Amino acid sequence: MMEPSDEDLEVYLKYASELTRFATGLVGPGDAPDVVQDAVLRAMYSRAWPSVHNKRAFLFRSVFNEAISSARSADRRRRREKKAADASVPAAEEELAPEVRAMVDRLSVRQRAVILLTYWADLDPSAIARLLRISEGSVHRHLARARARLKEMLEENAI
Repeated sequence: MMEPSDEDLEVYLKYASELTRFATGLVGPGDAPDVVQDAVLRAMYSRAWPSVHNKRAFLFRSVFNEAISSARSADRRRRREKKAADASVPAAEEELAPEVRAMVDRLSVRQRAVILLTYWADLDPSAIARLLRISEGSVHRHLARARARLKEMLEENAI
């Protein structure tokens, strides 16, 4: 693989804003710069790059392909996360009152996980520690902080 040359840098600079606008239309403003960067690097490091006559068209096609790949990756990640969340959320959690669920949602992610696993999955601290790959002491600390925070929220709402 050859390193991109100064000429390649000029090509990139010439089309960067146009490619970013195109990517923004495909994946949105948050992901567009990453898609363009990945696509341009992939294109310039490809074996075909030195023999490409229409570099602009090649870069646009590369951005298009990278946008598709990025969308597929994000979709796979969302499905994996949903599957993991569905498997780990205890069924009894569905019975939570909306007000309680809102309070639990305001906890940090770790505190929320420890609360749900303690009260709805009925796991002990050592099992939670193994599951979350944290120390048992951390489980106790997160549980204590979560309980204190929930107590504060309950007292605020009771007044």
